Amino acid sequence: MIRVLFADDHEMVRIGVAAYLSAQEDIEVVGEAENGQQAVEMALALRPDIILMDLVMPEMDGIEATKSIVSEWPEAKIIIVTSFLDDEKVYPALEAGATSYMLKTSKASEIAGAVRETYGGQIVLEPEVTGKMMKKMRSSQISEPHRQLTNREMEVLLLLAEGKANQEIADELFIALKTVKVHVSNILSKLEVQDRTQAVIYAFRHSLVQEKQ
Repeated sequence: MIRVLFADDHEMVRIGVAAYLSAQEDIEVVGEAENGQQAVEMALALRPDIILMDLVMPEMDGIEATKSIVSEWPEAKIIIVTSFLDDEKVYPALEAGATSYMLKTSKASEIAGAVRETYGGQIVLEPEVTGKMMKKMRSSQISEPHRQLTNREMEVLLLLAEGKANQEIADELFIALKTVKVHVSNILSKLEVQDRTQAVIYAFRHSLVQEKQ
């Protein structure tokens, strides 16, 4: 039986979703909270398998409630169920420790499905949320070009930072000299630098050498 705590300040929403979930053979609603503070207290007291968390609530919003719960109970599995898809809500909620993110426009059966999947260890995200996360990931890669490097290219870059010549790198990695030259060319292109010296400066400036040692 999957034990669920539902936190939402709208009574009719709680009643409707809780009634549907309670009718499921494998789900039991063990508590309902009407604000964020109450959600934190009930979550830590009841230790449910899944917490359904609204974002906009009185006393404490869902993001702060999620953060408080996870800080005390890292294993908590929290599903955000909200009407909001703006960046100011999505990213902070996931960064606070929420496992899944659903919209209130979802069918009750879809929320029940998200409960089961999240309980089973999966991450359930609305398609719009997945799109936002992919966009943010691409933006991060652009702002930090070294994240585009392959593992082999990173190895070559760190050997460059040690002052090794192409032949020395080839000997150490047991690859052809021509292959090293290709890797170096790719590194310069991805890091958007003009030469090996600038690539090495980039590696030190972004603490890549310390990270890999």
